[in-house]
Amino acid sequence: MPTAWTVDLGSMAYQPAWDLQRRVGQKVLDGEWPDVVLTVEHPPVYTVGRAAHGTLTNLLWDEDHLQAEGIEVFQVDRGGDITYHGPGQLVGYPILNLNRYGRDLHLYLRRLEDALIRALLVFGIEAGRMPPHTGVWVGNEKIAAIGVKASRWVTQHGFALNVDPNLAHFSGIIPCGIQDKGVTSMRRLLDRPVTLAEVRPVVLEKLAEVFSLTLTTKTLSELEMSAAG
Repeated sequence: MPTAWTVDLGSMAYQPAWDLQRRVGQKVLDGEWPDVVLTVEHPPVYTVGRAAHGTLTNLLWDEDHLQAEGIEVFQVDRGGDITYHGPGQLVGYPILNLNRYGRDLHLYLRRLEDALIRALLVFGIEAGRMPPHTGVWVGNEKIAAIGVKASRWVTQHGFALNVDPNLAHFSGIIPCGIQDKGVTSMRRLLDRPVTLAEVRPVVLEKLAEVFSLTLTTKTLSELEMSAAG
């Protein structure tokens, strides 16, 4: 059974978390580290994937509005279009060597969806898929966005589960370029406060279940010491 380190980054800005993904990805690719699953909560940010072809067509707010809301914009190298990350959202970056799980990116995406669907069911939320769109849905509303890339079969980027984010921030974009669908959160569906501390261990448990992983917890300091050593 493969082993994976899990590292909770807490709250971290998007750029340093992206840089960390790339450093971890190289260690996994080189065989120096096992697979790693990073979890993080970002300050408000819109990320624009490769499907946008370098354009910002689905970004609706102008620069003044973005500054007023404190939202940064990043063009990134994952698949998909534009999405939002922010406080109250559990973002997961599984950095896995797919040589261990089947060299099939579509299968990988379905497994991520499956893990999140299983985790939501623990909280009494019945979620599912909406082909051809990637992600996890409750009815006509997306509760988790997924966008990934793989370099030499090592994955980066991942998923964003709406636990209790500011849903008004989704009004500044056409999420994933899908115009006729909505966005929801666990807080809205359960009609009670929900914290990342509640949700994170359940999501990790279901990721371990779906990928048949043995998880080992590490701190960011331990990860940095491993990198330095």
